[in-house]
Amino acid sequence: MVLGLNLMIGARLYLSTAQAAEKDSAYPSLELFSFVMEKVRKDYVDGQKLTYKDLVYGALKGMLNTLDPHSEFMEPDKYKELQNDTQGAFGGLGIVVSMKDNFLTVVSPMEDSPGFKAGILSGDRILRIDGKSTEKLGLQDAVKSLRGDAGTEVTITCFRPSSNQVKDYKLTRTTINVDMVKDINGKKEFPLDENKIGYVHLVQFGEKTSDELETALRKFNKQGIQGLILDLRWNPGGLLEQAVDVCEKFLPRGELVVSTEGRNAANNSVHRAMGRKDELPNVPIVVLVNLGSASASEIVAGCLQDLKRAIVLGEKTFGKGSVQSILPLQDGSALRLTTAKYYTPSHKVIHEEGITPDIVVPMSDDEERDILFRRTPGGLESLEGEERERVAHVHDVQMERAIDLLKGITLFSQRAPMPEKQLVKGSKIARK
Repeated sequence: MVLGLNLMIGARLYLSTAQAAEKDSAYPSLELFSFVMEKVRKDYVDGQKLTYKDLVYGALKGMLNTLDPHSEFMEPDKYKELQNDTQGAFGGLGIVVSMKDNFLTVVSPMEDSPGFKAGILSGDRILRIDGKSTEKLGLQDAVKSLRGDAGTEVTITCFRPSSNQVKDYKLTRTTINVDMVKDINGKKEFPLDENKIGYVHLVQFGEKTSDELETALRKFNKQGIQGLILDLRWNPGGLLEQAVDVCEKFLPRGELVVSTEGRNAANNSVHRAMGRKDELPNVPIVVLVNLGSASASEIVAGCLQDLKRAIVLGEKTFGKGSVQSILPLQDGSALRLTTAKYYTPSHKVIHEEGITPDIVVPMSDDEERDILFRRTPGGLESLEGEERERVAHVHDVQMERAIDLLKGITLFSQRAPMPEKQLVKGSKIARK
């Protein structure tokens, strides 16, 4: 009787499991896919022009596009373009774009680029490229349309949500070469101001960002730095390992920088500081961020904020915190698949949430545009009359607040006794 009862229970469990698996089985769906593909080949009016490869590639594109704005099936030529982009310069407009709220959105204009000089801002939505709507255009197809040989022209139509204005920009593509680290004057000299405060602008996280930053920090140390402004505004991100390396400059060895978590445990990872030491011990840091700060920038800001190593000041960041893995396929194509999300040391998710500053200091679109223009080499000289005067005297209120904050911290630390000194003094009194 016991054996029979066990057999009955086992049979029921097996049947329920089999029925559940059958509901989400791949085989009926593959059968449906094959039927539709053959039907298209046989009855579509121009079916004789189609190949099975065309249909399968089209199906794969549709499949990946339904997942999220960052996942994509790349045909061999697109995959090759991606590989070329990571190895050298390219012709384009110098604007980093992403999909946000189902709109093709400018994350950040790169400094000194055509898009930057034209006044395109973070958050602008690109409605049309050469008159063609971007509504149903995938992210990578949009990037391909924006890029092209240096010297060629393209017209893009942008909508600015903050002002409800639509504007056409006729731009000439150029070769985009970006310096990753700059000083307050857009150079690589890295002077301190009269308050011994240093300023570093990280333009992007490329292969040499960490090395260039270390060079800057050494110059600051030789001059006796007492405060640092790390400017990540309009920085669209870049390489994850470079973000980790940048954080290492300001953390003790072993501190958690960022973690990634996905559905597959193989995509989970933990990144810790592996540097020798904090390059600027006891030096207060203010990190500047805005809507144009994305991806790797948000990793750095979130890490230094969570670990109380820096004060984050400015505006809420973009919120691009997902991990895209590139999976090459046997025919030369590849999948760009979102496999995980980034988490700060306190386990705050970055994706679609962004980093909220400790001190919120908003700026208007006009102020941002003028500041970006003033930072462009030759930008001020190209203006005339009242416009030139306005841009020359525009106030970078976020920078000013950061300087005031660091001056206050430095003044307080100089006047207030250090905890170690207080402890030593207390011990001496006790012994007396």
